[in-house]
Amino acid sequence: MGGMTSNIATRTGVMIGTGPLSFDDVVAVARHDAPVRLSDEALDAVRRARTVIEDLASDAIPHYGISTGFGALATRHIPLDLRAQLQRSLVRSHAAGSGPEVEREVIRATMLLRLSTLATGHTGVREETAQAYANLLNAGLTPVVHEYGSLGCSGDLAPLAHCALAVMGEGQVRDREGNLLDTAEALRDNGIQPVQLAEKEGLALINGTDGMLGMLVLAITDLRRLLKTADVTAAMSVEGLLGTDDVFAEDLHAIRPHPGQALSAANLRKIMADSPIRESHRDPEACTRVQDAYSLRCSPQVAGGARDTVEYAAQVASRELASAIDNPVVTRDGRVESNGNFHGAPVAYVLDFLAIVAADLASISERRTDRFLDKARNHGLNPFLADDPGVDSGHMIAQYTQAAIVSEMKRLANPASVDSIPSSAMQEDHVSMGWSAARKLRRSVDGLTRVLAIELLTAARGLDMRTPLKPAPATAAVVAVLRETTEGPGTDRHLAPEIENAVQLVATGDALAAVETVTGPLQ
Repeated sequence: MGGMTSNIATRTGVMIGTGPLSFDDVVAVARHDAPVRLSDEALDAVRRARTVIEDLASDAIPHYGISTGFGALATRHIPLDLRAQLQRSLVRSHAAGSGPEVEREVIRATMLLRLSTLATGHTGVREETAQAYANLLNAGLTPVVHEYGSLGCSGDLAPLAHCALAVMGEGQVRDREGNLLDTAEALRDNGIQPVQLAEKEGLALINGTDGMLGMLVLAITDLRRLLKTADVTAAMSVEGLLGTDDVFAEDLHAIRPHPGQALSAANLRKIMADSPIRESHRDPEACTRVQDAYSLRCSPQVAGGARDTVEYAAQVASRELASAIDNPVVTRDGRVESNGNFHGAPVAYVLDFLAIVAADLASISERRTDRFLDKARNHGLNPFLADDPGVDSGHMIAQYTQAAIVSEMKRLANPASVDSIPSSAMQEDHVSMGWSAARKLRRSVDGLTRVLAIELLTAARGLDMRTPLKPAPATAAVVAVLRETTEGPGTDRHLAPEIENAVQLVATGDALAAVETVTGPLQ
């Protein structure tokens, strides 16, 4: 079937070839509505593979997914006049999701990744079927997909079936503005022709790990930003709690050569550079503390281990992006073979790994926040950073909010991938639960964002309360951008809006950008 070439992301959108999408491609289409286009090479590959399927469709010998039923019903030979109905019935019956609607960006990523696999020429779909996915993406039409239904084996069957249903012109979609529409009407209004599925096509549209992979790529993208932000909030806390940056020295971390740890320590050194607060207690005779608490001193070890885990997950995601997942699959030499590549285990494992490290990053952040609020440990600041302790509660309950989130994140860190419930009359007797792992990771990423935001909010208040001493230029830049929306220390105010202001600074990357105006790009 020929070799694979990379896709090309341009200012005008994403060109989908026979090779893998990049992380940036997925984010551009899923979050920013970048248009997509199939390359001529991809269209040629699709046509060649379709010829193989059509040759087998007229064969008297049954071929799985082409002239047979599916799963536990694979032993039934389907006559020619029922095969179109077979494909439609497959999609309709598998579009069996339930529960809340899945987020737009997840569905767009899922459809894009399925289209990328169709473009490899390994699935046997027709050109017009692949093009229909591109048309829906470009029109901003998003099928309604529900949270429950995928076991992460034989692919994300139910979520992908809901997407395929929309390609057939059935079910419901939402437009760019979020309006709920009848699919047939929405396709007609956008000049898109519904697809009449032919042999094997229904199966090819639902047999992939695209949902869990899309969520993995989006989570890794977010976690890479949050890891740098975690170094920012850690530096603010170390500085505000009169900790030492000596423990972040390069030679100390070279003794234990984990790459993520070295990067985190380097970030901390940059962020804390030229801090008058730090200089105020550098004299060993004036500072009686021998060692800082673990939540301060061991920040690079924890954040570094998290970094290395995220980069391992990115390796797995990159391999999966380079995969053509379907069953059966059209091989490069023109065979059509059954396989088990749709099993989500490799993706499910790293989704669970990431939920573990997100929970631990949140946990150490909450411990640093708590130190600011305890007069016995905050080295001269007011209890709870209150303006008038007793009359004011300061940030007391902000830490409660952190603790509640961290507690939930610890529960979410319980792995989904160790569970399996047999299905399809014991044909699918070991499943990955990768979709479930991805769903809970999205909650974990949101939780980590909020926990870091509360640490940022509290540390900024602590730094302000060190006046007349000034913070480092980099941490001062974070405080300054926060103060554009949130007042500094004072009597108690409605705290929830201030927390949300900080959440937005973390989620948008504005807090990180403020630091990098001083330090240059963090690693």
